[in-house]
Amino acid sequence: MFVFLCAGCGAELTAPLSRVALPVHARQKYGNAAQLPVLMRSGEFAVDPDPWGGPWREWDETDPGEAAARGIYAPVHALSDGTPGASVIAPGDIRGTRLIPEKRGGACCGLDGADGPNMACEVCDLPVAARVDDCSLWQMVRLDPDAVRRVPVGGVHTAPLAWAELVAKEEETPLFEPIATWGGPLGSSHYWSWSPRWEAAAGHALAHLLVASEGRPVEVPGGLAAVVFRRALDALLPPGGPKRRAVPAGPGQPDADADILLVPIHPRTGRTWAPEGATASASAYPVPLPLGVWLRLVSPEPYPPVPVSGRIPRDVLRDDPPPPRPGQLFRADRRTFQHTLVRPPAVRGPWMRTIFENLTDSVSARLFY
Repeated sequence: MFVFLCAGCGAELTAPLSRVALPVHARQKYGNAAQLPVLMRSGEFAVDPDPWGGPWREWDETDPGEAAARGIYAPVHALSDGTPGASVIAPGDIRGTRLIPEKRGGACCGLDGADGPNMACEVCDLPVAARVDDCSLWQMVRLDPDAVRRVPVGGVHTAPLAWAELVAKEEETPLFEPIATWGGPLGSSHYWSWSPRWEAAAGHALAHLLVASEGRPVEVPGGLAAVVFRRALDALLPPGGPKRRAVPAGPGQPDADADILLVPIHPRTGRTWAPEGATASASAYPVPLPLGVWLRLVSPEPYPPVPVSGRIPRDVLRDDPPPPRPGQLFRADRRTFQHTLVRPPAVRGPWMRTIFENLTDSVSARLFY
């Protein structure tokens, strides 16, 4: 467990926190006037290794060697020159701070952190954090790494759970969710949508699938994996030629002889699951998915396409009818996809140029949210 102290006066700024992996959807911007919930669970923090916010530089103003040293190997619209390494926490875990009203940023319904730290230490008035709660953004507080320091506190140190324990404990991420919105003729409202967490996870995984493709078509299994990935893979990869096969793999799943594995991410360590020993899948390319998304991907369909015989057992609870389905095809999150795709060195390969050329504005609008 850790607490964060003000680097100026040493005042405590947070509740005791345990470190976990940064959620894949941390940089997502979803919809218009959507009210997204809190990014981090209470009592946890994650470190964002990448810069956030301004000042910004256009790609033409950046030396490619400098970008590569920062882990960016393909052109982006602009590079952030913010300080990397911010610790991200839930707003309810901040202590001893006050808002700085003049640092609202360009937000319309809340705060977006675009102007840098908008929270100051109550004791010494040092700007220490940026609160983010504007519409379409996940709510969080980002602690400035130059203005705070992390110190351990007493408590029982718990080792990360083993994969078998995680699978038994973690809940699946639902494919559809109600999205709350700001305002409207009747005040606040909501609508049913594909889950923003699923769309961000798909954007993250799709970037890895394109890298793993090596410029060849990729085959995914039918069912949910096909709904999420097949349309984008068919549009972005060249047709014909031998296919690379992608299948789900992970704890409790049979060993699969495939070129690409869809595997879970450990929510605390951030490491992806890997097969043990010399198995048929040991040399396959691992494509990471958040554990809750992966669990839903490998679970049986909750509502079979045709009625099953017999009656529902008495101890089974079921919502009937199933939740409403969105009125549009699944689309991955564009920002998460782009943020992920430019970071593997393989994007510099000649076959990747074809993928970038295929990603026209019209194609992007059909495939990404």
